[in-house]
Amino acid sequence: MVLVLDLLLIFALRTLDVGMGTVRIVLLARGRRGTAAAIGFFEALVWVIAVSRVLAGLDDPARMVAFAAGFASGTFVGSMVEEWLAIGQSLIRVVTASGSSPVAPVIRGQGFGATVVNGDGMNGEVQVTFTVVPRRSLGEVTKLVHRVNPDAYVTIETTSSIDLRQRHDRDVGK
Repeated sequence: MVLVLDLLLIFALRTLDVGMGTVRIVLLARGRRGTAAAIGFFEALVWVIAVSRVLAGLDDPARMVAFAAGFASGTFVGSMVEEWLAIGQSLIRVVTASGSSPVAPVIRGQGFGATVVNGDGMNGEVQVTFTVVPRRSLGEVTKLVHRVNPDAYVTIETTSSIDLRQRHDRDVGK
């Protein structure tokens, strides 16, 4: 019974630390260094506890399997948590044939900015609409676009923004 509890503990700790690591990396990529560092501290602490449980019974392959299974589980759980948090912004690019239902007015009507650029596509003139939205709003905006123009070609990218004024002030020593 003690072994089963130890295996469950190893699995749970590893799920937790790998999940935290996934979220930490995403936060770091989004520029949230302080939060990422705090998570990193607890991630390392949990990892040390999990490893110590494995090393306490190195002759038991079940501990190693629990450790590896926790890693896999943590990867899955971490990606789900990151998706749920939906940190940051995304760029939605919508390509529509000129003359088809325009999407920009509808996007703007929902409170999002939209920039339209005319272009020349493979089959004629197109309009490319760009909008940057919080990741939490991706589903709402893409459903809206599909409802307005079901033939639209939509791509989504993760974005990062910078404040050029702050960067300039830092670079010139202000």
